[in-house]
This record gives sequence, structure tokens and C-alpha cells, in this order.
Amino acid sequence: MLIESIKSPQDLKSLKIADLQVIAEELRDVIIERVSINGGHLASNLGVVELTIALHYVFNSPEDKIVWDVGHQSYSHKLLTGRFHVFYTLRKYKGISGFPRISESPHDVFGTGHSSTSISAATGIIEARDIIKRLQISDLESQVSNKVIAVIGDGALTSGLAFEGLNHAGHLRKDLIVILNDNEMSISQNVGALSNYLNKVLTGTFYKKIKKETKAFLEGIPKIGETVAKIAQKAEGSMKGFFLPGGLFEDLGFNYLGPIDGHNIQLLIETLSNIKDTNEPTLIHVVTKKGKGYKFSEDDPCVYHGVGPFKTDLGIQKDSNEQKAEGIERRVKNKDNMPYAASPTLHAHHSPLSYSDIFGKALVEIAGSDRRIVAITAAMKEGTGLSDFAEKFPERFYDVGIAEPHAVTFAAGLASQGLRPVVAIYSTFMQRAYDEIIHDVCLQNLPVIFAIDRAGIVGEDGATHQGIFDISFLRHIPNILLMAPMDGQELKNMLRFAVSHNGPSAIRYPRGGVQKTEDRGQNIDIEIGKSEILMEGDDVAIIAIGNAVHPSLSAAEMLKNDGIDAAIINARFVKPIDEELIISMAKKTRRLITVEENVLAGGFGSAVLECLSDAGINDVLIKRIGIDDEFVEHGSQGILRGKYGLDGEGIYKTASAFLKTF
Repeated sequence: MLIESIKSPQDLKSLKIADLQVIAEELRDVIIERVSINGGHLASNLGVVELTIALHYVFNSPEDKIVWDVGHQSYSHKLLTGRFHVFYTLRKYKGISGFPRISESPHDVFGTGHSSTSISAATGIIEARDIIKRLQISDLESQVSNKVIAVIGDGALTSGLAFEGLNHAGHLRKDLIVILNDNEMSISQNVGALSNYLNKVLTGTFYKKIKKETKAFLEGIPKIGETVAKIAQKAEGSMKGFFLPGGLFEDLGFNYLGPIDGHNIQLLIETLSNIKDTNEPTLIHVVTKKGKGYKFSEDDPCVYHGVGPFKTDLGIQKDSNEQKAEGIERRVKNKDNMPYAASPTLHAHHSPLSYSDIFGKALVEIAGSDRRIVAITAAMKEGTGLSDFAEKFPERFYDVGIAEPHAVTFAAGLASQGLRPVVAIYSTFMQRAYDEIIHDVCLQNLPVIFAIDRAGIVGEDGATHQGIFDISFLRHIPNILLMAPMDGQELKNMLRFAVSHNGPSAIRYPRGGVQKTEDRGQNIDIEIGKSEILMEGDDVAIIAIGNAVHPSLSAAEMLKNDGIDAAIINARFVKPIDEELIISMAKKTRRLITVEENVLAGGFGSAVLECLSDAGINDVLIKRIGIDDEFVEHGSQGILRGKYGLDGEGIYKTASAFLKTF
């Protein structure tokens, strides 16, 4: 393969255009092959292959800084920057990340796992360049960038942060280049030909020279020249505005070019070469096809946005013999069915549904009899399980784009008028709306329900996506209830309870297959701040929250074999916690263990410690099991839970060591 000879972007520059086309085909083959084995982001990466090649052909990374937004479109970038021979480790534990990562390569100039950050970051990078040069800071001169390019997807442009970055960058008038990767709109042959022609004219040196010299000439004529120059400027703007959709960007201070075909390597190279030496903010509108080069991904790019291992010839998820997951084949969109360790006590087995699926079905059922229910998400309709709701109740469904803060405040407005908005957002993205949760929802005690998906260890998406902070950043906020179910039925009941509650509430649940327990009834009573005793025991009480309950039950069975009688409590509530039961268990066993898939700092275990301290109980030994004070890297959920002692065996070992100390 020709791609194997590319050790760095410099190796591209000696190739002919025909060779670059071969590179593009090989990149797609490698990405499809590897994602089919490891899982990952497919459609977004297939869409930017030619654009990535052109960028590295024209610019000189890492001296020229390329910031990818969102980073899930950076696989081609990784393959062209010296990581071809380690690409097989993509998203694997201790392997390369599925997103740009500063520590991984000098070509990854900024870590981007959340969307819409590129323009602000790139503006900071380019401003730092000029400060270092202006002040002659010798210690930092080696880090000075030449050109700075932000590549942002059209979805990421829906966030207010992106427009804040555009506004500031346009105001500074620096030579920032923003490439808008538009994979939603299509351009007809005529419009494409016209825009290609206009871009050649507008980016060509002749046009720029004439424009500059004419302006200088006219402004040199006293009085009359100044007026004529203004008229000429308005005429030019009107002319471009008539043909091109760039008025908004030009109003923000950017020269707008486009739209151009994002799969035409030669055109991309010509355009980038023409604007390479510009000294003004420039935005290039590039149109690409998401999923290009793989039929299944082209036909359904939403399904193939982020996928688990799949069969490339059929476009379906691999069965249990091939990926050790469910034993039936299903479309890739059901990739989240990942098994948990079964509890021998409650005869658990794995449901074919994920927590997201169960949440979505339950919300449809509740909304069928309660017209106050409104569902809101931030560009994650499929991922949060809201597709059915959107289809059945389109007038009560809102996808606000990648604008989590707006989603929360919008929900607050709905709730203030008597509705019951349910905001479904991944834990890692809920962080972006922290101020709005406090100020707009909780301060006003409005009945907004937060469905926090992907809470806890998420897996291969890595540090930017692990949902391990939500307990800590939510439980200290007044007025909010915070719950976590141990299984699917409990999730349904918590959702019904939250809808009936006249105040803010949040339910956190993990990514993956639901641990279904056959002998638990359909009508699980949910009372504010009340937990559930699953196993009685006198030697130690293990208090677990959410999906930590089942591995705690497994650990209790192992402890029983050692002659240790452990009580297991399903906490259900993080806030308010069941103070009465916790104090009772503390006095009974004098030894408590808390288990949570969250950082320990400010987490559920901290809440238990605070409870005992407030009650004046200081003679109880406590061990907290959770995530240490660090970011969790990428790897399978099983590997990571094992690393942090959050699987059954890990809880058993920690409990055994803890109990042997006295």
C-alpha cells in the first residue's frame, strides 16, 4: 500500500495528484477495516479524507497548526502523521486515542473530544504566536505556530461557543483560517461549477492584487475617492452576497469562500494554496458527504457515526462469537449492548436493550398519557434513545443542536409554564451546561428532568467522554434530586417518579446493556431519599449506587465463601441519601463500603461521610470505592472497571483487604 510509505505529511508533498487519489482510497480502506474491528467513528472520518490530504499537502504540520473539531474526524490525520503502524491500537486500552491528543503526537495541537471548541482554541493559539513574537519570549519561540487552521463540522457550528470564537477572531483580524466542513447540504452541478469558478477568481493573486491596488487608488483621491471606495466596497459585498451564502461570516469579519467540493483533491489544494498566505481571517466552506466510500455509511450516516465492531460486507454488528457481546446480530446502531457481571443472588441476565433504549421506550409510554411531557436533546436523538419519541410526538420533541446550555435554559422556560421537559444529554456533555442547571433550573426550583446518559465509565471514547463527574457537580446544588437505577425496571420507575416530582430531578444511568433481574416486580416503589436492602449482613455493609449494585452483589457472594456476611444496599438516591438507613447500618456493622462509578472527590462516598459526620458518628470505619483523582483513559468498559476495582472481583478484593486491617 502506498499509504505505508507516508511517515509524515512531508512525504505527501512529492506525490502527484493521481497518487493522492490512491492515498484517499487506501485511507478509506484502512479506516473501514480498523473500525469494523475496534469500533469507532466511521461516517465522519470517511467524509474528510480528501480534505485531510489537501490540508497536509499544502500546509506544514506541526509548524502549521491544524485544530480538528470535533476530533472524531481525525483518523485520516492520524494515519498521515506517523501513526499508520499503530493504528490497529485505535481506541484500545493503552493504544492511540480516537480523538486528537496533545500527548500522543506533536501534530495533535489541541485535544478535542467535545465539539465547537476549535475556533476559540485556534484564536488563542494564533494570538499566542503574535504575543511571543512581539515580546520576543525566547523560551517559547520553538512553539510558535506559522499558520493556524480550524476544521469545524457544520454540526459543531450550531454551538454558541463557535460563534463566540468567530466573533472574537474576526475582531482581532488575524490570519486565522477556518474550514467549515459541511456534510449536510448538497450542491448541484451548476452551483458547484459556479462556486468553483468564483473561488478560483476570489482566491487568485490577480484578483487580490487588483482589489488592493484599486482600493488604494480610490482612497487617494480627496473626498470623491473616499465616497467611490465605499460604493465599490458595497457593490463587491452585494455581488458576492448574491452568489454566495457567506454574508453572516463576512459580517463577523471573515473573508468567505465557497461552497466547494470537499472530495475534489485538486480543487482543495488550489484553494488552500491560494489563501495560504492571506493575512486576514478566512472561512472556507467545504461540502463533503458523510460516510463517503462505504455504502452502508453513506445510506445511514447517523447509524454509522459511532459504531461497535461490525461486518464490513453486511453492515451489521458482529455476534457473540466474534465480539463477545449479544448472541444475535443487529444493526450497528444497537452497539451499546455490553454485558455486566451477573449477580448470582438475583439471577440476573442481560437484556437485549440498552439503558438508552429503555429510557426512550418508557418516555414514549409516559408521554402517551401525559401531554405535559416534552423531550429535548442536543444533537443526540439516536444516542439518547429519543428516535421513537420524535416520531410519535414530533410537536413535543426538540433537537437544539450542539447547544447544551441552551437546551437546559429552554427547558427551564418550558417548565416555568407548567410543562414537564425531559432533557436527555450524555454525562460528559452535561458539564457544558453547569451554570444553566444552577441558575435557570435549580435556583428557580423548576420541574426539569435530566436524563443523564453514559454516566460512569463509557469505554473506548476515552478521557473526554467518561461520565465520571456528574454526581460530584450535581449533588451540591440545592433543590435537585439525583437518582441512579440498578436495572431497567428501576429506571422506568424513577422516570415516572421524576415526572410527578414538582422540582428539578436527575437520573444517571450507564452506557450499555441493562442488567435485568427476573425476580424484581414491575412496581418498584420510589420514595424520595429511600434506599433498598438487597441482602442482610452483620459484618459489613456495602452501599452501592446505580450500576455498581450488581458487581457489589457478586462481591458479596465471594465474601460469603470467606465466611464474611455482607449487607448490600441499593442506594437509589445520591441526593438526598437515605440518612436513616445509613446511620442504622453504621451502628449495626461499624464497617461501611461505598461503591460508585464516579470520581471519589465529592461523590457518593463523600455524601455518606458527610452524613455520618453530621450525625456525630465517628467510630465507624469506611472504605470508598470509585475513581481516583485522575482522568480515565480509553479502553473497554470491562478493562477499565477492572483497573479501578469496580467489577465484582475488584470490589471483593478491596473489601477483603479492608476487613483484614482490623
